[in-house]
Amino acid sequence: MKFYTSRRKFIKKSVVCASLAMSIPHASFAIHNKRAMVGEIVGHANFKYRIDKHWGIQDPGNIPVRNCHEMVQDRSGRLLMTTNHTKNNVIIYDKQGVVLETWGHEYPGIHGLTLADEGSQEVLFFTDTERHQIFKTTLSGRELMVLDYPLETGVYQSPDQFQPTEVAVADNGDFYVADGYGENYIIQYDSKGQYIRHFGGRGSEAHQFDCCHGITIDTRKPGTPTLLITSRTSQEFKRFTMEGEYLETIKVPGCWICRPVIQNELLYFAVLGTKSWWEYDGLVIILDEDNRIISAPGGVETDLINGAIAEVKYDGRSFMNPHDICVDRDENLYVPQWFSGNTYPIKLDRV
Repeated sequence: MKFYTSRRKFIKKSVVCASLAMSIPHASFAIHNKRAMVGEIVGHANFKYRIDKHWGIQDPGNIPVRNCHEMVQDRSGRLLMTTNHTKNNVIIYDKQGVVLETWGHEYPGIHGLTLADEGSQEVLFFTDTERHQIFKTTLSGRELMVLDYPLETGVYQSPDQFQPTEVAVADNGDFYVADGYGENYIIQYDSKGQYIRHFGGRGSEAHQFDCCHGITIDTRKPGTPTLLITSRTSQEFKRFTMEGEYLETIKVPGCWICRPVIQNELLYFAVLGTKSWWEYDGLVIILDEDNRIISAPGGVETDLINGAIAEVKYDGRSFMNPHDICVDRDENLYVPQWFSGNTYPIKLDRV
């Protein structure tokens, strides 16, 4: 079954459970008998972390969350997170987990969050899968650009075919939109929002995707930036040139992967699940430049076999459907979680 179909069924079947969890403070700690972990160590080798599930918790009556998606850190050190709850679509934390600001009431399908540097200011890009649109805003939420579905591609006949999940921004201002829950094309625009090209599409060929959920620009090789794109249902990343030419596939068997995050020569990504959409499992994986696994917070030690991703085994308690990773300047990790009983983000302090 394709992800974009099973995801909708999962949400529909679980809505009653989610509503109950929403009304109970700290309900995330009780779901499926997973007890709270504060101060315990996860991870492997030189990448171990002290997990803190209390870090981001708020009063759900005052600052509720629903399906937390992605987090970024701005220049001042603040941590910004997206959630589908229209009381506060964007929550801004300090590093201690104190909420500094919230904004957004009109983005029921907000998804993804990308920070872009425009010299004198930083801006945000995100998508809305229900509104079928792409947004560029200030850090405080003022809309600077809104793009509708890309009719000019010739492959979309109606807005509902377009359900974008992620944006990546190049140094020249061009940005790339991943239509992860729609037709699975990558659409490239210039800095003004003018269409340049599209590539990919849903399919099983090397240049195609099966849920192109996440996208980033990999600049680890000087002078040769590339696009690293998730193909989640097929459990792999695919690499392309900036012009959309296919280069390679990186397989991550057993991992329903979200977006790639690159920091300090390493590739971090959240694994939404390892068994099925019903298990509330998942973990975090860190790969080196040769795509060898060096740590798997939330996974058991036997996952690490000669640096390769083998039979990935969830440790049974660290995470519940982790959706993204934010790596701060001190190499601590922040993990928002999707459809996990309305949990707040978890912090992993590097040790």
